[in-house]
Amino acid sequence: MDKYRVLVGVHLVLLDGEGRVLLGRRRDTGFGDGLFHVPAGHLEAGESAVAGLIREAREEVGVEIDTREVEFAHVLHSDERVQLFFTVRRWGGEVVNREPAKCSELRWFDPAALPGEIVEYCAVGVRAALSGRVFSELGWD
Repeated sequence: MDKYRVLVGVHLVLLDGEGRVLLGRRRDTGFGDGLFHVPAGHLEAGESAVAGLIREAREEVGVEIDTREVEFAHVLHSDERVQLFFTVRRWGGEVVNREPAKCSELRWFDPAALPGEIVEYCAVGVRAALSGRVFSELGWD
């Protein structure tokens, strides 16, 4: 039997002082275009989960995150991927859309009222992360 291999995604649940979560509307990416999603990306070879999260945060929304501010919150296992969700409540810099070709807007949302136009697994992961559930599965028969 072949070894099972998956992609690992890192997801930033960035929370402002009011407890709102930052979401960006995807554009021209080929996946979930027009839907909201947290800042996220895939790990690169030789990169730790926290290092990947910090890199993605800088690349996508221009914030600097100290490793001590990163809190593991949730892992979602789908049939193709392992998605790691981390919460961050303190960061340096101003939130800006650094990838306008891939993201048409950034908005803050109350986690209890996430938009209907959101990538399904992202909504599952954010809700689970903020409710204290550390593991979920999605898409398995």
